Amino acid sequence: MTEGLDLATLMSAVLGNANGAITPPIVQSSLFSFDSYEAFEDRMAGRSNTAIYTRVQNPTVAAFEGLMADAEQGEAAVGFASGMAAISSTLLAFVKPGHRIACVEHVYPDSYRFMERILRPFGVEVDYFSAEQFENDPDLLQGVQLAYLESPSSILFKPLNLSKVTAHAKRHDVLTMIDNSWASPVFQKPLTQGVDIVLHSASKYISGHSDTVAGVVVASQKHIDQIRDLTLSLLGGKLAPFEAFLLTRGLRTLSVRMRQHEATANLFIDRLSALPQVRRVHSPGPNDVPGLTGRSGLLSIEFDDSIDIPTFSNALKHFRLGVSWGGFESLILPARVGLAQIGEENSMQRFGVSPNLVRLNLGLEEAEDLWADFTSALTTGAR
Repeated sequence: MTEGLDLATLMSAVLGNANGAITPPIVQSSLFSFDSYEAFEDRMAGRSNTAIYTRVQNPTVAAFEGLMADAEQGEAAVGFASGMAAISSTLLAFVKPGHRIACVEHVYPDSYRFMERILRPFGVEVDYFSAEQFENDPDLLQGVQLAYLESPSSILFKPLNLSKVTAHAKRHDVLTMIDNSWASPVFQKPLTQGVDIVLHSASKYISGHSDTVAGVVVASQKHIDQIRDLTLSLLGGKLAPFEAFLLTRGLRTLSVRMRQHEATANLFIDRLSALPQVRRVHSPGPNDVPGLTGRSGLLSIEFDDSIDIPTFSNALKHFRLGVSWGGFESLILPARVGLAQIGEENSMQRFGVSPNLVRLNLGLEEAEDLWADFTSALTTGAR
């Protein structure tokens, strides 16, 4: 979060005094009326920004959006009902048939599926490139309309030098879009490195409590207006007032939580290096690339063949088996579970993720308890 974030001032500007409330009231209304014909006409004609209908605008949602824009140092933000609503609505607002997308390898699997199952059949070409290709080939983006990035990427958590990538993109007039869910605004602010559009699965660290499904996009006012006027309003993936209220709660503790996630991740990484069963740990740290100032609690571990992954997973007590991440509870997602998904070839198969890899979400439990659980399960899972 940026220093000096003044929620009280924002509340006053967006919601009025609200009887002295220090958290945004939940404005649970589907529509908003007008005091005069003239005010109504001005809003419908776009001459005012008064709330009119919660599918496109709501005071509680606006309060959260203002906080997110401040956190990412952007001009404006727009909230969505899920991370995928944010991703799909933003992509559909800026690409059309005949366009080409350059996407980073090991992208979030549902982003991959959206590009392959929705965009490609509608005439959008999608090509996938490594972090090294994005960074080192200044002409990689020639003929591309949009670069879809993650830093770090999903599964293998490969970070990008965003300043280098955005410099290449600007040479070719390419719009850049990044999923910043892993680092959060606490550890990375991509807009300050030249990225055009930043999005989050706000279900993860922004919420921080595993009780909210939401997404948010931060960018220039011009880009947010295009998303809001086109795909938010016509696809209808709006953020609800209650979820916006919960996300504002999450933002208040985001920095403190991220520091605790980082401390536990650092403990694990220091100790994992001494384990003979561990081939590699994927977790970028502070300053691995410019602009990345910390490490989140999401990492992946590649084991050798001495560990039986199902037995190891079943032996864990504190780590639960499940998708998603970013909440209090620690989770494990074995790559073999992802590889077992029914349907089209998924991104893990395509890009060669090891079946001996597991992804850990290190939560906010006591770090020593988590480590004891992890090492005990390794003993049980030894072949």
